[in-house]
Amino acid sequence: MSACQHEDAGAFALAGLADWFDTPIGRQVARVERDAVDRMLEDAFGHFLVQVGCVGDFHAAFEHSRIRSQVVLSEGHCRRWDGSPLRAKPAELPLAPASIDVLLLPHTLDFAAQPQRVLREAERVLIPEGRILIIGFNPLSTWGLMRGARRHRRAPWCGNQLTSSRLIDWLDLLGFQLEVRQWLLFRPPLRSAYSRRLDWIETAGARWWPLFGGVYVLRAVKRVSLSTPQRPLWRRRPAFLPGGAVKPSVREGHHARH
Repeated sequence: MSACQHEDAGAFALAGLADWFDTPIGRQVARVERDAVDRMLEDAFGHFLVQVGCVGDFHAAFEHSRIRSQVVLSEGHCRRWDGSPLRAKPAELPLAPASIDVLLLPHTLDFAAQPQRVLREAERVLIPEGRILIIGFNPLSTWGLMRGARRHRRAPWCGNQLTSSRLIDWLDLLGFQLEVRQWLLFRPPLRSAYSRRLDWIETAGARWWPLFGGVYVLRAVKRVSLSTPQRPLWRRRPAFLPGGAVKPSVREGHHARH
């Protein structure tokens, strides 16, 4: 039974994706995604940055971030994170409402059984004017064609086929406003395509056919309703987790530990 056919398909698929990121192509993808997240976090600030799902390698991006406390939530073991992640399901985050400044979903929606429910949960935990960063595989690309052609159902060739336009529509319904949409990786997902002599494909793709990048990155802001009361500046910030049972420490070595 493959990762995407298991009863806990999302968690197993993300575990398989984490393994795939250790392959030659996966490492290239991780590098490009990390650089994109680094750029999108340049002007981010606040108290809490949360990554949902243990895929990719965003240590360098987090180290450059001005957000002090950084936590990973995962259903399973997290090899690339210093310390133990907090155990949680993407659609059931153990976080207080309006407590998170930035939420990163790296391919989380690609393998979520109920991606809309995950987004509703993200809206719940983000503060007004908080940001959500979403990374996903683009079905309208050579990567999407490969996913349709592959007979085996292992990550990254299984999962949802969510276009960025569909996600933007869902985000709009939840009260988010798109700030940035970027497409990455215009080469096909073949090892032979990642030689230096084919670097021109990335430049040409970004210029001439940006909608066909294999990966997209979205950044959206949670809009503030005019009827939403503003939190007084002198009032203490609410607990990161409900009940105050567990709180992340100020980062040591730039990473929060459980």
